[in-house]
Amino acid sequence: MAGLLPVEDALALLVEAGVAHPRRQEMVPVQQASGRVLAADLAALRTQPPMAMSAMDGFALRSVDGAVPGSVLRIIGESAAGHPFAGTVGRGEAIRIYTGAILPAGADCVVMQENATAEGEHVTLAVAAQAGRHIRPAGCDFHEGQRLLSAGTRLTPGHIALAGAMNHAGIPVFARPRIGVLATGDELVLPGAPREPHQIVATNAFAAMAMMRPMEVEIVDLGIAADTPEALNASIDRALAEAVDCLVTIGGASVGKHDLVRPVAAARGAELAFYRIAMRPGKPLNFGRLGPMLLLGLPGNPVSALVCTRLFLLPLIAAMQGDHHAGQDLSEAAVLGGDFPANDERQDYVRVMLERDARGIWIARPAGGQDSSFLSVLARADGLLIRRPHAPAGQPGDPARVLRLG
Repeated sequence: MAGLLPVEDALALLVEAGVAHPRRQEMVPVQQASGRVLAADLAALRTQPPMAMSAMDGFALRSVDGAVPGSVLRIIGESAAGHPFAGTVGRGEAIRIYTGAILPAGADCVVMQENATAEGEHVTLAVAAQAGRHIRPAGCDFHEGQRLLSAGTRLTPGHIALAGAMNHAGIPVFARPRIGVLATGDELVLPGAPREPHQIVATNAFAAMAMMRPMEVEIVDLGIAADTPEALNASIDRALAEAVDCLVTIGGASVGKHDLVRPVAAARGAELAFYRIAMRPGKPLNFGRLGPMLLLGLPGNPVSALVCTRLFLLPLIAAMQGDHHAGQDLSEAAVLGGDFPANDERQDYVRVMLERDARGIWIARPAGGQDSSFLSVLARADGLLIRRPHAPAGQPGDPARVLRLG
């Protein structure tokens, strides 16, 4: 179909614009940084562990004194986490030690308590001691000055634990992008509001915002704009006044008489990179810039809007946040679980239900009718089956790629 931009090219333009969009940095407490994107490399401010420590509950001793099973040693004290033994382990001596406790001077191994019997002031070993056994050497996890986290990393709970262990109380992250969301259409009313037979309930914006929230963004809900230049211009003015980084419009993105988003934006000097994509659902997708603000116009059909949110808006947000994984292929290997017809020139995203086969590979079966207005089908779908342009007819067991939802 002439004039349609391939999905990969559209995504590349979005990610490129997102990466180039100005970003601010801020410091946040480490305990509040999960989900944020790291703005600078982080190096360890300390060595972990700072000293040799026991990896087990047991007895610390000199391996030479426990070289054979049945060796008997005198217990001279104990070392617990936070309460180290202050003395030195000498010939024929041992101390009771607990996991995470500092290894005392003189000792070079730990014998697990399961392999020892303590009676009064003495311990008898059931196994031969081995030098270095059950000891975590100083710095075995990381050393002071070692770079462990790179800028552009979206911080997971594991990253938070590591950053804290590195002794970073504050984390430099990119500020949350401000995303304005505007639904358009004379036919739209909010859930629960009185409505006429010709009106429909507006839910696309709510779903798109729900998809964005886990990405740590600031959402500006701009409500619903009527299909008039005046209403759209007023909403754009508000978005600019709110200093949103990206205005996301839903509906009015096609080329019909009442599709006014693109002409209104163009009349204000917006630069549009594209407005039609070779995909199904979601062909009428607009992207460009108006002054300091990015513009992303999603289709109005519910499934089209939410599929485009998944495919384009979320990667754009990731790029705006400095996430070095923005735009990467997140699809997974699968096999077809039914017959699929040959595809035309547009890339198809079929709503499917997924289950694992005995090998752990996803089996993709259609979730129901594929009309772009069928929210009930999208709600029960686990993923999107990617059917490439001009893909031949598929049969059960044929290899495929799927993009999971949720």
